[in-house]
Amino acid sequence: MNNGSESDERRKQKRLQIQNGAFAIVRPEYIKLGQIIDIGLEGLAFRYVVTGTRGNTAFEVDIFLVGDGFYLEKLPIKPISDIKLSKKFSNGTLPMRRCGVQFGALTQNQITQLEYFIKNYTTGEL
Repeated sequence: MNNGSESDERRKQKRLQIQNGAFAIVRPEYIKLGQIIDIGLEGLAFRYVVTGTRGNTAFEVDIFLVGDGFYLEKLPIKPISDIKLSKKFSNGTLPMRRCGVQFGALTQNQITQLEYFIKNYTTGEL
């Protein structure tokens, strides 16, 4: 896992900005919950508040929208980066990090739901 900056040049697919209210939660320990920053067919990035423990045993991520009822669960992932955000990107005094993950092998149903999410809940290309 890269703890430095994530390079856009490595991405094969474009990433799209997300509407407000979209969140990711990392499984199986549910130790990272954060707001999605961007998403693509190959992965996503989200910012989260550091809670004291940072496990490296992330295997899956769930994506959900507050107040909408959309919930896409158990997407297999590989952590790519986990970097500390500067104070200008943190809200208040709580330390925040940015986590980037790459999706693993998705089922056809997961791909269909992910495509639906991207089509209906993104606001434009980064």
